[in-house]
Amino acid sequence: MTDETPLAADLERRRRRLLFRATHRGTHESDLLIGGFVSGRLAQLTLAEIAALEALLETPDPVLADWLTGREAIPPDVETPLLRAMVAACAHPAERNAS
Repeated sequence: MTDETPLAADLERRRRRLLFRATHRGTHESDLLIGGFVSGRLAQLTLAEIAALEALLETPDPVLADWLTGREAIPPDVETPLLRAMVAACAHPAERNAS
């Protein structure tokens, strides 16, 4: 038995699911881009950022990869601070795991 509250247990479950989804996208390049960003920041993400990331990971892999690499502009209706941080991390891989 743990001392975790149901809310804490749910949050931990969501984080584990997000990490899996971020590192198993379907292409090695996307796994590195998205998974590298998520794994370095997951523990510090707020509930709002976790929700934003869950929604963002519903985006098809090729579309998300195009946004992250700058091949396509991010539509204003989906651009969020989290997505901008992901783009910046992909542009500067040495800083990917920096907080």
